[in-house]
Amino acid sequence: MDSQTAPAERGGPRGIQSIEVGGQLLIALAHHGRPLALKDLAREAGMPPAKAHPYLVSFIKLGLVEQEAGGGRYGLGPLALQLGLISLQQYDPVRLATPRIEELAALLGHTVAIAVWGSRGPTIVRVAEAPTPVHISMRHGTVMSLTGTASGRLFAAHLAPTQVLAALRLDGLEQAPPELEAHLAQARLVGIAASQDGVVAGVSALAAPVFDDQGRMALSLTAIGASGSFDARLDGPAAQALKRVGLELSRQLGWREA
Repeated sequence: MDSQTAPAERGGPRGIQSIEVGGQLLIALAHHGRPLALKDLAREAGMPPAKAHPYLVSFIKLGLVEQEAGGGRYGLGPLALQLGLISLQQYDPVRLATPRIEELAALLGHTVAIAVWGSRGPTIVRVAEAPTPVHISMRHGTVMSLTGTASGRLFAAHLAPTQVLAALRLDGLEQAPPELEAHLAQARLVGIAASQDGVVAGVSALAAPVFDDQGRMALSLTAIGASGSFDARLDGPAAQALKRVGLELSRQLGWREA
């Protein structure tokens, strides 16, 4: 048998063993969510560094892995990010919601984005720019703070505590800050989350949820703008518009209000 071909298991299709072995390095990087030194990465993948290094060289050439300057740690590369974003964008709720954020951006006069839960937390996958967009990192692939943004607070309010805690640990937190709990309770109660001058001074946002047919939060609709002109009231017109579209999309996905 070709040493590079993995044996079929229980009648299943045969795979390429070397790809499966090297793939353990990518899985380790994705699991940790941060760059790792060669010896640490190899250990996590269950192989000696000398065996791991040639795989990493090939992955770097493909763009799946990148190495910090000066022979430093290894992290996921641009192709890995692109593949992840494409996977997120193919999620049906995103396609359904994309034309709606264009409508909301025109209606509200503010940038509106779609965020989904990615490997590191709430991740922007679609953006509809306002006529005068806010100059802030609100582009595809941006991971939003779990504690300081409307999108992050909304996901934290509706996801399982284990998921939330895992994301907080990526930010160096062992538990949710006490002040976050109040924001989560408010988001659950009123059905929308807000942030004012949180991560960036002078920038405010609102986020409304979209649920799937199982009652799980599929994505957030997030409007963002300059605090001086952005109505961040939880019962204001912008909040009501976001909630209305979120409810309509949820119903289209099969969600039924209890």
